[in-house]
Amino acid sequence: MNGSEIAFTLGAPAAGAVLLALYGDRAQASRLNVWVSLMTLVASALLAMRVVSEGSLLAYNDAFFVDSFNVFLVTLTAFVAFTTSIFSRPYMLNEQAHGRITSGRLRLYHCMYQVFVFTMLLVLLTNNMGIMWVALEAATLATVLLVSLYRTPASIEAAWKYFILCSVGIAQALFGTILLYLAAEKVLGGGGNALLWTHLNQVKGDLEPTVLSLAFVFLIVGYGTKAGLAPLHNWLPDAHAEGPTPISAVLSGLLLNIGLYAIVRCKVLVDGALGTPFAGHLMMGFGILSVVMGAFFLSRQKDVKRMFAYSSIEHMGLTTFAFGMGGPVATFAAMLHMTVHSLTKSAIFFAVGHATQKTGTQMMDQIRGLIVTNPTIGWGMMLGTLAILGMPPFGVFASEFLILTTAMREQPWAAPILLVSLAVAFAAMFSRVQAMVFGETTGKRLPHAPALIPVFVHLALVLMLGLWIPPYLADWYRMAAKLIG
Repeated sequence: MNGSEIAFTLGAPAAGAVLLALYGDRAQASRLNVWVSLMTLVASALLAMRVVSEGSLLAYNDAFFVDSFNVFLVTLTAFVAFTTSIFSRPYMLNEQAHGRITSGRLRLYHCMYQVFVFTMLLVLLTNNMGIMWVALEAATLATVLLVSLYRTPASIEAAWKYFILCSVGIAQALFGTILLYLAAEKVLGGGGNALLWTHLNQVKGDLEPTVLSLAFVFLIVGYGTKAGLAPLHNWLPDAHAEGPTPISAVLSGLLLNIGLYAIVRCKVLVDGALGTPFAGHLMMGFGILSVVMGAFFLSRQKDVKRMFAYSSIEHMGLTTFAFGMGGPVATFAAMLHMTVHSLTKSAIFFAVGHATQKTGTQMMDQIRGLIVTNPTIGWGMMLGTLAILGMPPFGVFASEFLILTTAMREQPWAAPILLVSLAVAFAAMFSRVQAMVFGETTGKRLPHAPALIPVFVHLALVLMLGLWIPPYLADWYRMAAKLIG
């Protein structure tokens, strides 16, 4: 089939990366970054419309595959990448005005931002499990350069930690992919076709169960590192704290989803081969451990970006647990939670980025009175925090309610653990953010006015999803849940 929409979706960030590598330090480079991101969003929307109207799409000799599950994530990725590019324009100009980055590093930032978007979209759109692994490794390399952008000792240490831990993790995923190929080769024969997901899905019942179960152990450890699952999460708080805030937004809002997407694709194959809930049990174990560790480590943080990084670990754990439970309701809830977490957490980091620029610090006890100096930043952070903590009527409440009620019915042992962890996270985060938003302040005016429209656009969408899910979006989730289940 013709895959022009796929070519456009991947071609826009690829071409943008080349242009910004040449002209990324020019005065209009930040606007070019926004326009390239907008073109990517338009292309992803056209692709989504085609998949909704025509069904799953295979293109370019089955090299690319789009269905209801990954096209939803493609659209979400392109949307958050676009709004983050809008946020990053004044943010990075303020960083340059403060002397934290040079024009050369600004060019590196713009180029690597588009490379990062390209690699994430390639993970989602490729049909080849080997190419998926390569694209995730390329995403790691791109973000290493972004995390170390400031070239401070702390940022370089965080980048090396991120590179080493994620490389070790992705090496485990490579071994799992090799085992998957060995199992597929006996059924599909040698060659590249043995790693095409659609071909594997057709013969998953004939794959060797023992090899598939061993492969999944390595795959969940490897891709779980990218998804920020505990105890494989050690890179995540440092990368969030030391890198530019726009990168924190896309790491939490997008990259973690991509790692989890790879795990879910592998789970479908393993479930078909084994006919047992082995993969689901592993995912539930990693998920609940992540929820507990994220919540309790969150309460000990002093850096605002590290605190929200641990919140991301907690929410990815909750989503992984829901996918592990399986079934139509839990899978629907997991995809809804991926959506609202991406939108809410990126909005929070947008507000946090401008707040830290105004106060000149990331230490929470030194950030006070945001509601006085800039009410939009203060309200954006407060509303974003209430949303991510699951307060009604925001969408996070709806997804968490579905996950918890399903757990009470399907996995009653887990429900008390999840409830206690969520209560601990609520108490820790709300008390700290309330102190930052209200009170005395020493904030200063920024050279470039902050871009706060993305904050409230994201929060408005999350509020809408808490009150009403559009029928076409609900149908989209149901189709994807059926494909995964």
